[in-house]
Amino acid sequence: MPNFEQKVVLITGASAGIGEGIALHFASLGAQLSLSGRNREELSRVSTLCQQQGAKEEQILVQDGDLTSAEFRKKLLLNTIEKFKRLDVLVNNAGTMYYAKTTETTEEQYDSMMETNTKSHFFLSKDAVPYLKESLGNIVNISSICGPKPMAEVAVYCMSKAALDMFTQCLSLELAPFGVRVNAVNPGTVVSKIARRDHSTYQDEGKYQQFLEIQKSKHPIGRVGLPADIAQAVAFLASDDASFITGQILFVDGGRHCVSSAVATSVK
Repeated sequence: MPNFEQKVVLITGASAGIGEGIALHFASLGAQLSLSGRNREELSRVSTLCQQQGAKEEQILVQDGDLTSAEFRKKLLLNTIEKFKRLDVLVNNAGTMYYAKTTETTEEQYDSMMETNTKSHFFLSKDAVPYLKESLGNIVNISSICGPKPMAEVAVYCMSKAALDMFTQCLSLELAPFGVRVNAVNPGTVVSKIARRDHSTYQDEGKYQQFLEIQKSKHPIGRVGLPADIAQAVAFLASDDASFITGQILFVDGGRHCVSSAVATSVK
C-alpha cells in the first residue's frame, strides 16, 4: 500500500463524489491535504471524514471558492505552500457536466464546462509546476471515458475531457526532464453528484437509480464505479510505485472503453 506520510496532496472538487473519495483515501495513507471546492459546508464535512480516516485536523486545509477564478487558483496554491511548505501531488478533479444536444447547448453551458474541466486545470497546473519541480512531485488529472469516446448529448463535455487528455500527455513530455510525472485517470460512470446538479434531470432519486441501472449494462464488468475505485488508481499513479509511469491515460471504467462507439453512443 502506498505511503504518503509527510506528502502534501492538493485535491480540487473535493467536496463530493470522486473528489471526496480521493480525499478520504489519501487521508488513510497519511497525506497532508489541501482540499478545495465551491461548498464550504460540504468541504468541512469531508474534512471531518478525513479525520476519521486518520488525518489530524492540522493536516487538512480547506478552501472554498471558484476554481475558474485566477485569483482563487493563486490563493489556493499560495495558502497550501504557506501552511505545508511544499506540494507533492496535484489532483485536478473539479468538473461539471450539462446534458444537452449540440443544437440546444447555450454559450453559458459551453463556457462553464470548458473553463471548469480544462482551463482551470491548465492554469492551476502551470502555477503548480515550480513547487512540483522542487518536490519531484506529480499531477493526476481526472478525465473521463468521454475523452476518447464520442457520446451523444454531451459533446462539450467530451471535448473538454479530450483536451484534458492531450494536455496530460503534452505536459508529461515537458516535465519529464525535471522528474515530474503527469498522468490521467479516465473513469466510466461513477456514483457521484456530477449527474445530479441543479440543472440535471437526475435530481430525482428514482430517476437517478434508473440511470445507474442502465449504466451497469454499458460496463462489461457489470457494475458502475464507486469513488473508492477511482481513488485507489489515483493513489497508485501518485505514488513511488508508479515512478516510471508518465503520460498515461488510465481507464478505470469496468472495461467500457473496449465497447465500440457504435454501441456506446450516449451516456444516458
